[in-house]
Amino acid sequence: MTVQSVFLPTQGDDTARAITKIVIMAVGGQGGGVLTGWIESVARSAGRAVQATSVAGVAQRTGATIYYIELAPEGVTPVFALSPSAGDVDVLIAAEWMEAGRAIQRGFVTPDRTVLVASTHRALAVSEKSVPGDGIADGDAVMAAAELAAQRLVAADFEQLAVVQGSVISASLLGALAGSCALPFARAAFEDAILASGKGVEASLRAFAAGFAASSGQAGPEPVKADVSVQSETASAGGAYAALEARVSALPDAAKAMATAGLAKVVGFQDVAYGADFLDRVEAFALRDRDPDAVLTKEAAKHIANAMAYDDIIRVADAKTRATRLARIDAEMARSDGQTLHLTEYFHPRAAEIAGLLPARLGAWIEASESWMARLTHWFDRGRRVRTDRLKGFVTLYLIAGLRGYRRRTHRHAVEQAHLARWLDLVWGYLDSDPELATEVLRCRRLIKGYSDTHARGLSKFDRVLTGIALVAGRADAADWARRLREAALRDEEGKALDGALATIQSFTQEETP
Repeated sequence: MTVQSVFLPTQGDDTARAITKIVIMAVGGQGGGVLTGWIESVARSAGRAVQATSVAGVAQRTGATIYYIELAPEGVTPVFALSPSAGDVDVLIAAEWMEAGRAIQRGFVTPDRTVLVASTHRALAVSEKSVPGDGIADGDAVMAAAELAAQRLVAADFEQLAVVQGSVISASLLGALAGSCALPFARAAFEDAILASGKGVEASLRAFAAGFAASSGQAGPEPVKADVSVQSETASAGGAYAALEARVSALPDAAKAMATAGLAKVVGFQDVAYGADFLDRVEAFALRDRDPDAVLTKEAAKHIANAMAYDDIIRVADAKTRATRLARIDAEMARSDGQTLHLTEYFHPRAAEIAGLLPARLGAWIEASESWMARLTHWFDRGRRVRTDRLKGFVTLYLIAGLRGYRRRTHRHAVEQAHLARWLDLVWGYLDSDPELATEVLRCRRLIKGYSDTHARGLSKFDRVLTGIALVAGRADAADWARRLREAALRDEEGKALDGALATIQSFTQEETP
């Protein structure tokens, strides 16, 4: 956890009489409205005139809600504004790290007056998640900008501080605000505001104390252990799984951690026998791996596990109904026994997913039939909302998840296994002549992810990259070109960068052809 705090000098009389302007930038579900209410309560209890407004952001993490609070000095008849202005903010509270960066870009944080209180944790935006590769924004750049832009920076993972106390980030941010001494109110006044709210008081006060300690450099409260029982995905496998773990221990040391994680994923996806199939494939690569760092074996373990644990309807239903998931949601929402939690799952099955769930031969026949695929589209291809907090919705998904034992007989499994075999045959074909190229072809599997349209787009890019690799195979720089093609495919969803890379390869291969 990073904590940075440099105390402000004493303000002059002119500044003290000015209206104090506070901006809170919070993503949905982070309690920005609750935090605003607490600050209002603190100010009003001190006899201050207060006004709070908000401008709602867009749902699904594409924009934060901006809460704006103005506090007037005692004895002053204020004229309040409805929204903040750049260069005119005294306190900026960012409930997520990139929101702090956006606040700086908008000019809300200035070195002459702004105290910036920001949580360093990340809640990824849609624009970051939608990038085919790694689209996560650079947090270090925000830190560098914040250190320059703010008069005082208070930065810590206030989300985690709240979670370990069984509360939410609004409480720890209130504590950070109190500990920063940016407002002229005693700690007790902030705590009284929490007490007056009457909801989740004990947990909120603990989180408040943790935030206050992080902001002021004091010792915080001990974490509260969550009463959540999580059963291991592999615990029920017993001795059979232990035998697979013994096989992992015989792999090169550098590859053991990845193979262990891959094994757990594959067994959790299907069963122990499927895990044995995974290790058969990884061990075959380990026998041919001459690198002391076991790069080939590590990449094989990682990408073969991802290929074997593909996303289908059965896996999605299983993920939605696991006891561990429900326990995690209860813990994250800090739900008490007397509270009711509503869970709505969103589905949009396509005809391909329905055909994939059928027995292999029947599913293949239906998928090859335009008329039957049109029927499946008419019957199933529409958005659905399933309430898993209700018996009917939960049982429906639970029964679908129970088809895991049948999965190996489905059309989708047959398709995935055939694709896996073709991909690994290609890797083996390159391994003798160009081990580096074989490793890059293994890494190309990361292009395929998700399900439905996302899976189809990734599969198309994967096939196009392999086509480009075939054109450069045999060249001294083939592995480098394979890496370039993969990175181009990950650069944008439309595949424009990949088109350019393929065009370049085609141009010079045509020139080299006699």
